[in-house]
Amino acid sequence: MSANSPSPATQRPQTIAVIGLGSIGGVAAGCLAAAGRHRVIACVRRPIEKLVLDQPGGTVELKLTAVTDAAEVEEPADWVLLCTKTHQTQSAAPWLARLCAPETRVAVLQNGIGHVERVAPLADGAKVVPIIVYYNGERLAPDRVRLRQGSDQDMAVADDADGRAFARLFAGTALRVQLCADFATLIWRKLLINAVANPITALTLQRQAVLRRADIEDLCLAILAEAVAVGRAEGVRLADDEPQRALATLFTFSGELGTSMYFDRLAGRQLEVDALNGAIVAAGARHGIATPLNRALLVLLRAVSDAAASGG
Repeated sequence: MSANSPSPATQRPQTIAVIGLGSIGGVAAGCLAAAGRHRVIACVRRPIEKLVLDQPGGTVELKLTAVTDAAEVEEPADWVLLCTKTHQTQSAAPWLARLCAPETRVAVLQNGIGHVERVAPLADGAKVVPIIVYYNGERLAPDRVRLRQGSDQDMAVADDADGRAFARLFAGTALRVQLCADFATLIWRKLLINAVANPITALTLQRQAVLRRADIEDLCLAILAEAVAVGRAEGVRLADDEPQRALATLFTFSGELGTSMYFDRLAGRQLEVDALNGAIVAAGARHGIATPLNRALLVLLRAVSDAAASGG
């Protein structure tokens, strides 16, 4: 069910720090700042005075409080939104050390699975809240992001006290939050989508329209069949037609949309393939399940990522 129903007027203003002002973090920070209910702090590498948010309802220019050095943080935040790529999590450690206290909640807006295991050791006792992100964000410039919405909901979270508290933050904003009783299944379904859309767009350097090719569709179904077998071995309730469902979901999105990995490759950045196909391959190895197609994607994209890291 959707959680954007609480009255914004009844909410206590809170301090929300956003680590990583890329496509996902920039949109989240922009939507929260546009609502004007909470104090939003952007934790960034370079100074920024404003943020321009292109959203379905129009373009808004927002003043933004930005901090470029974790040492400048004076007190813990109520919420921290961790919006870096998964392989950049360790680099956020100085920010988390200054922003977190036992009363802080850290919402992890990252791809893949294992959010709590990845972030909790860095969060100084704060509660880690995994978030599934569906909205399509695109960073147009250091101070400009675009929001595109391609499904009924923009984010999903477990239907518990922490999840409901997260949903209340975004009540009345452009971002819609879904509360989910079976979060484990939902996060694997998102992993399935990412495990084909991100690698295929990054390797072909084409946007999501490439997924509609008949030969690419057949390849995606085979990749997804491996992943579904692994997910079931992990105890996740995935249907027999889960690969077809994942592609059907992808086909509801505009072919003009890119993926985070596609944009990262265009920009010459490292790729977070280990959090996607790498997670599937690792889980398959634990259960003795062969994943040759996912492993092939992992090897190819690691080579691309390593070249980006070395400036090649």
